[in-house]
Amino acid sequence: MTAADGLPVEPDDPLMRTYTELEVAYLIAEVQEHGRRFGLLWPSAATDSVVDGRVLVRFGNAPTSTVLNLLALLREQKQPEGGSCDS
Repeated sequence: MTAADGLPVEPDDPLMRTYTELEVAYLIAEVQEHGRRFGLLWPSAATDSVVDGRVLVRFGNAPTSTVLNLLALLREQKQPEGGSCDS
């Protein structure tokens, strides 16, 4: 299952081993871009290390699945009523 199916991606999903650090860095950038519209900021989010073939993300050593799930939720949302939350 994938976040595109509407179901969360599990940290042990075999797909998680296929993401490179560069791909995850791009996903983080997209999460930061989409999240900013909702006042969600992760200025220090970055790839951290690779453990057991999975790229970890530095905001609590979250697995890539967390980034994918968060990104799926942000992509589903429309811009808040009344405009942007950017300051």
